[in-house]
Amino acid sequence: MTHVVAALIWHGDKFLICQRPANKARALLWEFVGGKVEPGETKEQALIRECQEELAITLDVGDVYMTVTHEYPDITVNLTLFNATIKEGVPQKLEHNDIKWITPSEIPQYEFCPADVEILAKLREKL
Repeated sequence: MTHVVAALIWHGDKFLICQRPANKARALLWEFVGGKVEPGETKEQALIRECQEELAITLDVGDVYMTVTHEYPDITVNLTLFNATIKEGVPQKLEHNDIKWITPSEIPQYEFCPADVEILAKLREKL
């Protein structure tokens, strides 16, 4: 099982989503920013590193919003989604095809990675 972390970053009533690059698994699907936890890293350290690498931002990592386990044909992921805020920087597309700020009501307009479906349902419950 692969441990993955991601950030739920709010800006007012909108949260940040990222579109995966065309050359990676689950190409062009939308997701929360994040990535794999490397050996020797805490989940929080991994999330801070991934956000610096992918978006050139520094995060303040908060509490866990939700944890899900999802089996893809090629990998099983244990995804921990943290509440987070941007401490420094403005998100830039360093790795992703696109990045957007959306409201929970806009979720159906985007095709997300299957591992995020449960999380997105919880976000929409607040509507």
